Amino acid sequence: MTDVLTVRGGFLALAALATGLAAGLFYTFDVAVMRGLASTDDRTFVTAMRQINIKILNGLFAFSFGGALVFTLIALGLNREGPTVWWIVAAAVLYAVQLGITFRVNVPLNDALVADGDPAKMTDPHRVRTAFEAKWVRWNHVRTWLCLAAFLSLLGALAEYGRSLP
Repeated sequence: MTDVLTVRGGFLALAALATGLAAGLFYTFDVAVMRGLASTDDRTFVTAMRQINIKILNGLFAFSFGGALVFTLIALGLNREGPTVWWIVAAAVLYAVQLGITFRVNVPLNDALVADGDPAKMTDPHRVRTAFEAKWVRWNHVRTWLCLAAFLSLLGALAEYGRSLP
């Protein structure tokens, strides 16, 4: 029984950790990265965002961004009864909505920015920036709040889980 409880709690903790990291990443873009880039010239902005979009695709990012939903769904499968389940369901739904926004809005904007080519050779980096920046920032705010709400839901699940321990 203790082994089962450890696995159940472990996946719940992994879900909270990965979701918290994803929320922190989006939050960092909201409060620092995009604000810092806002004060740069168009070519610098486009160059920096292109490089960020290319370099962010790595294993550490995959752990948090993809792992958040995977670990949450595993935690849901392992914690299927009691008040914990509703916290986990809420987290999964909130995070899934965030993923929908990411894949319908932010990723296509990122892809378009990369597809526009080398910023050093662009004739109109202002056009590229204008097509990207305001919409990307607006929807990143939404993603941040959704991830934060998912993270808080998982903290609620962890609290309920802790109360249910023998």
